Amino acid sequence: MKHIGKWLMMASLGSVVATSCVDEIKFGDSFLEKAPSVAVTQDSIFGKAEYARRFLWDTYSKLYYGIPTYWNDVDGKMNQGMFEALSDCFHSHNSWDGLNRHYYSGTYTAVTEDNTSETRFGFTKEETWQAIRSAWIFIENVDRVPDMEADEKERLKAEAKVIIAARYFDMFRHFGGLPIVEGSFEAENDYQVPRGTVDETVKFMTRLCDEAAGVLPWDLTADGESNWQGRMTQASAMGLKCKILLFAASPLFNDSQPYCTAEPQEAVTNHMVWYGGYKPELWSECLTACENFFNTLASKGHYELMKSAKTDCQSYREAFRHAYLTSQDNMELLITTRYIGKFNSWDAWKYYWVDGNGPVINGCNTPTLEYMEMFPMSDGTPFDFYKAVNENTMFFKDNDNNQPTRDPRLYETILVNGATYSGRQVELWDGGRENANSTHTETGMYATGFGLYKFYLEGANSLANTYPQWPYLRLAEMYLIYAEALLKADRTDDAIAQVNIIRDRVGLKGLRESGVDVSSSDKVLEAILNERACELGLEDVRFFDMIRYKRADLFQRPLHGLLIQRADGGTGSWSDKPEASRGPKPTQFTYTSFQLSNSGRSWWNGFDPKWYLAAFPVSEVNKGYGLVQNPGW
Repeated sequence: MKHIGKWLMMASLGSVVATSCVDEIKFGDSFLEKAPSVAVTQDSIFGKAEYARRFLWDTYSKLYYGIPTYWNDVDGKMNQGMFEALSDCFHSHNSWDGLNRHYYSGTYTAVTEDNTSETRFGFTKEETWQAIRSAWIFIENVDRVPDMEADEKERLKAEAKVIIAARYFDMFRHFGGLPIVEGSFEAENDYQVPRGTVDETVKFMTRLCDEAAGVLPWDLTADGESNWQGRMTQASAMGLKCKILLFAASPLFNDSQPYCTAEPQEAVTNHMVWYGGYKPELWSECLTACENFFNTLASKGHYELMKSAKTDCQSYREAFRHAYLTSQDNMELLITTRYIGKFNSWDAWKYYWVDGNGPVINGCNTPTLEYMEMFPMSDGTPFDFYKAVNENTMFFKDNDNNQPTRDPRLYETILVNGATYSGRQVELWDGGRENANSTHTETGMYATGFGLYKFYLEGANSLANTYPQWPYLRLAEMYLIYAEALLKADRTDDAIAQVNIIRDRVGLKGLRESGVDVSSSDKVLEAILNERACELGLEDVRFFDMIRYKRADLFQRPLHGLLIQRADGGTGSWSDKPEASRGPKPTQFTYTSFQLSNSGRSWWNGFDPKWYLAAFPVSEVNKGYGLVQNPGW
């Protein structure tokens, strides 16, 4: 028997013999400020309820958080890159991040996984196995805590099961089938844990969700939502199951042909990266899980989309922002994680857009023209570039930011020309105050003619001294998962109705009422995927949608920016000039799309489907415990 490797056996050993013994912890913001840890034994941890709870809270802290926050292997993500910049919606002009070094350049190989933490998701470097082992240790030991009621023990064990399922899903969408770990390991023993099939991995994750859902409360009302938000609930478990089943039922794994025919093929032959054929029952399972969730929601209530009583663009924006960003009084969140500690003056989220002296040239996560065009007009009709030019309604009517013309979510996701930003009107035209020289050199914050607004808001200090949350799963996504499952069951009208619920939150008319082409199932699917991109931008959705539908067409298309120029013949900034010499405020512009110079990403040219899944580290495969490499790597 061979050792399973440090990634599993030893990764959480420190959590067994030395975990956090801290002052009283709650799941609200106070949970996130921890005192220094002291060494305790495992007997001590599970000898007192207070310490056992803290052990589980520490395990919660290892859940996935999507925003780069600091300069280390886990919090830095792809050295300040994000998954969505591998999609067609965002692009990075930061030459030193993992996106440019390994993916855009096409130099990524399986060996890269051993040599750097800059890859999209490291099999041994994301605290997944630490969290999984800690959760199993808790499940195996909490029953011996003397001063904890049996009901609480069962609830906390159920929470730990959802943590395990979530961390498995984080890996599953990158690697496919995984080694199935059903318990903790003693460091002195040898274990053989081979890689499981896709089916085994999915059934393992969903079983944990089902077991947890049978125990957990539907919501946190009885506990005090503000103090305990972040704890797993029945809604968390049921919602996560739907998300898992959606990914599993999609063509990446569920198709008549495997996604990649390149060698090595062992993972394909053994069904570790697909089901071995198309199985329509997988979509039925996803639909049943969605129906169970929404039937329970109808019965028990509590969760709802964040909406505004007002019908103006700004009010719609604020409701949407509350849904994805704000934890307080947010009834839309099903699973939420937070950065452990307040954002401060040196956090990376601030640094790589703006430092203390103004713009830097990194240009991370810059929205593309292709993404901007996904957002419809304010009445819900599809965006038409040439019509918008002719009618001067690209973003605002006659460039008046009091007359927005587009989907309110556009302004909450992308910083566009004419928008109000930090109390002033943004000048993203060529030579304008915010875009003085970047449209031609393709550097800086606005290298595509747009800036990122979502999760960044009003600039470098907008999130200072806060605990930004990560919306791992919210109710809006559940409606769209349900829509997709309904479509696959040939219930097209019902699918459209679910999409329209999301559109209504921001004042958009329904798909049919807006003139969206829903004449076929393929057209409706495109509408659903488009809605997912607009509603869930930068929430780790678009990249994985492209992967699970094997959209080589989207991965290969060149990406563009938008060159905006003043049509009045003026140059440079208008607002920075002395008032007496400004002249009339620019209201007319010319718009020219330009291909991003490095958007012909090498890994996209002659796109190889092996890129859909990541490679396992070569060193891990060579340990011989049964980890089989993905095809093509």
